[in-house]
Amino acid sequence: MRACARLLFILALAASSSACGKPVDLTKGLVVQNISTGWFDAGVVDGQNKLVPSISFSLKNVSDQTLSTLQVNAVFHRVSEPKDEWGTGFLTAVGSEGLPPGAATPTLTIKSQLGYKGTDPRETLLHNSQFVDAMVVILAKYGSAQWTKIGEFPIARQLITH
Repeated sequence: MRACARLLFILALAASSSACGKPVDLTKGLVVQNISTGWFDAGVVDGQNKLVPSISFSLKNVSDQTLSTLQVNAVFHRVSEPKDEWGTGFLTAVGSEGLPPGAATPTLTIKSQLGYKGTDPRETLLHNSQFVDAMVVILAKYGSAQWTKIGEFPIARQLITH
């Protein structure tokens, strides 16, 4: 029992000492890499083909500290309405084990829940005269830090099926 208590104390001490490091500016300490965007084929909804904007990427820690509990939020918007949120996606990129300096996450994919629906074939939907292109803003935070914008990317007008 004492060994267990000692181990818990050591783990708590290690966690608190790593949390006390200087804050990392994620705009400089985290790099969005291997970016791929497009329109995901979300299948047939209400008898219509549905396409939603999607982004896949990885994050690389270029800081000198481990980033614990790294979370990512994607905010999608139409280019014609840059202030209006069109859809969002959230995920935990790295859990409590953290992302060590120099390490990168596996590929992360975030899809909007909103998109376009139509009876046209999916590829034709991308070229419809009513189609409006989209952008995605990527925000990240680690531990108890505040959300920080780490990138903004256009959604390519290409169909993604997987």
